[in-house]
Amino acid sequence: MVITHISVLNYKNLEEVELEFSPKLNCFLGENGMGKTNILDTIYYLSFCKSSINPIDSQNIKHGEDFFVIQGFYDSLSGEIEEVYCGLKRRKKKQFKRNKKEYTRLSDHIGLVPLVMVSPDDARLIDGGSDERRKFMDMVISQYDKDYLSALIQYNKAMQQRNSLLKSENPIDPQLFSVLEELMAESGIVVYKKRAQFIEEFIPLFQEYYSSISQGKESVSLSYDSDLKENDLLTLLKESRARDLIMGYSLKGIHKDDLIMSLGDFSIKKEGSQGQNKTYLVALKLAQFSFLRKINNKTPLLLLDDIFDKLDALRVEQIMHLVAGEEFGQIFITDTNRSHLEKILHKVKSDYKLFMVKGGAVDLLEEHHEKE
Repeated sequence: MVITHISVLNYKNLEEVELEFSPKLNCFLGENGMGKTNILDTIYYLSFCKSSINPIDSQNIKHGEDFFVIQGFYDSLSGEIEEVYCGLKRRKKKQFKRNKKEYTRLSDHIGLVPLVMVSPDDARLIDGGSDERRKFMDMVISQYDKDYLSALIQYNKAMQQRNSLLKSENPIDPQLFSVLEELMAESGIVVYKKRAQFIEEFIPLFQEYYSSISQGKESVSLSYDSDLKENDLLTLLKESRARDLIMGYSLKGIHKDDLIMSLGDFSIKKEGSQGQNKTYLVALKLAQFSFLRKINNKTPLLLLDDIFDKLDALRVEQIMHLVAGEEFGQIFITDTNRSHLEKILHKVKSDYKLFMVKGGAVDLLEEHHEKE
């Protein structure tokens, strides 16, 4: 799936933007704060029904305006045009449509246009709490496995209801806890097994990308940690209920799962340099791309937002070499440094477009069409 055209009204600092994209490489040049990342965020929004930066939809409406609209047109492998529309008015429900037909559940849209984004915010995967790393697993698996997304939604709903009971000041019938715990156990085991299988298949791809970018200078590892590794979830929930009542929330379950990220024998959070951390994150995302491409038999869109910062010239060169390969389809890159982009354009022997972004306005600077 390739996005051929996007139309944006009143999204963040983008007042009115209409863009025709190259099917291969699209580069956005401009100073920080001009709107480059916002362009990528509109493409992300059309895949995931939400912003990659601000989850509060109303805050993505341009200041002083009452609505935003994002409309994307995609060319599928079969040659059919897919139209995806999102509109939000202040104090109204968000509208999401595919080919003018509104979705009843936004989760039905996830996976139609697989997408991988690499951005400075990825640093939270290393520096942030376990919830950031769970979100990473959830976002990847949800793009190819509807049963996973359904089980995850069911688990979270049952857990929130159990947490409400745990916070209640009134006596609660133990049978109510039992019903919710059984629901959590039933959906939780589905999520656990699918996460474990994903990580097992994902690790070799990730290590291969890291080795390629670092030219074999360091070794890295990734492991999945869960309460369910050695325990039955239903038993855990029942045994933990008395303590959970004191705390007011559920202490055990797949909502506590984590990914252990290591550089050599040590935690990358404690030992990694800025360049090693950035390499780790880029390798994670490129592995995510390859994994989705293989399992979906669809080439995801690849969004690279300001990824060359904090990397030495050699690692930048290796990343450029990787993304110039035939495995990658349509790519969107932002940078403040024109020489970075020109090096990439020189390497990629295919169509490209170079845009300048200034104050929320986007102008085409240069384009090239590969001769047949």
